[in-house]
Amino acid sequence: MKVLVIGGGGREHAIAWRLSQSPRVTKLFCAPGNPGTAVIAGNVALAADDVEGLLAFAQKERIDFTVVGPEIPLVKGVVDLFAKNGLKIFGPTQSAARLEGSKVFMKEMLVKAGIPTAHYQAFDDAASAISHLDTAEFPLVIKADGLAAGKGVLVTHDKAEAREFINAAMGKKVFGASGDAIIIEQFLPGEEASYIVVADGTDFVPLASAQDHKRVFDGDKGPNTGGMGAYSPAPVVTKEVDEKIRRKVIAPLLKTMREEGCPFTGFLYAGIMVSNGEPYVLEFNVRLGDPEAQPLMFRYHGDLLAVLEAAVAGNVTSVTPQWKNDAAVCVVIASGGYPGEFEKGFIIEGLDVAAENVMVFHAGTKREAGNTITAGGRVLGVTAGGATIEEATRRAYARAAVIKFERMFYRKDIAHRAINRK
Repeated sequence: MKVLVIGGGGREHAIAWRLSQSPRVTKLFCAPGNPGTAVIAGNVALAADDVEGLLAFAQKERIDFTVVGPEIPLVKGVVDLFAKNGLKIFGPTQSAARLEGSKVFMKEMLVKAGIPTAHYQAFDDAASAISHLDTAEFPLVIKADGLAAGKGVLVTHDKAEAREFINAAMGKKVFGASGDAIIIEQFLPGEEASYIVVADGTDFVPLASAQDHKRVFDGDKGPNTGGMGAYSPAPVVTKEVDEKIRRKVIAPLLKTMREEGCPFTGFLYAGIMVSNGEPYVLEFNVRLGDPEAQPLMFRYHGDLLAVLEAAVAGNVTSVTPQWKNDAAVCVVIASGGYPGEFEKGFIIEGLDVAAENVMVFHAGTKREAGNTITAGGRVLGVTAGGATIEEATRRAYARAAVIKFERMFYRKDIAHRAINRK
């Protein structure tokens, strides 16, 4: 089979790497891909959001199956376009992708489905939102309605900081049209987990549990990022919590989406806050998490293509995902200044050093004049396996220490919750 992976980040490198090991994949393409995917696939010089260009390429190359990595092409309707032209593609329709494309829509679906979540209010003008702060009980969580690469969220105890964020989002438009509306919600205490399933519109099969590290600095300090590291499995998702998430979150959400005329097929990512053993939904994403994809794909055992094909065919429960018993940990190496302004173009050293049970996934990199250079905020995802979380963490950090480029940094406490829990 000819398979196309849409996207060019660490998530897409991890997906492509796992798909490349399928015995049924005869030719693999990535659009646009990166220097990491170039080793295992043919990179295609098309942007991930160039849905018309991607369709033309898929038709020309007679692509048998397409997997969409990032959220932007999903929100733009790439699945609808491919399906309309008779091409098999894994991911939600544009209508279903509103779960991530609009926080307001997502919250409305949660309320209709009776899914536990934080109390919230939505606002489409800054004055009303700021006025609400006078009577709101802090701490609060404020979120831009639309896509903001994981950065459109503020958790705050301070009214002045909240006011500044609202003005930046709705007045200065630092998130573009994504800040035309915002939601302000109750802060939920507890521990977060990433719960991701493969859904076929009606049924689903869960992937292994994972936990992301969203804040930029050690100790979960500083602003939110797209993710500074992740690990799997996440001990906070016990058997009891897992059962509650399936019954109270995933199943009712899929039922409600069907009833609303937008059945969900694809990776459904529930950002869960576990508070006193009960799961509450913080957000839904409509794609595999990044960097959660890296440890999840590292642990996946078997043919990933089979479960994705089964989802598109509407019989996802006919395939059971298999997992290695080992844990996996991903440490993201980032450019200095991220998630704010940062420089690009620094030569990366240490990529060719061999290490057992380790994979370095490329995210923000490119090739130039024979060198691999930095080309994004999150540059690499150093991912390692081990019999325990501790062993996988030690292995990942040992490999990360060999990599060098100017102004690089990474958190030194990835997987700390799992290790401290033990």
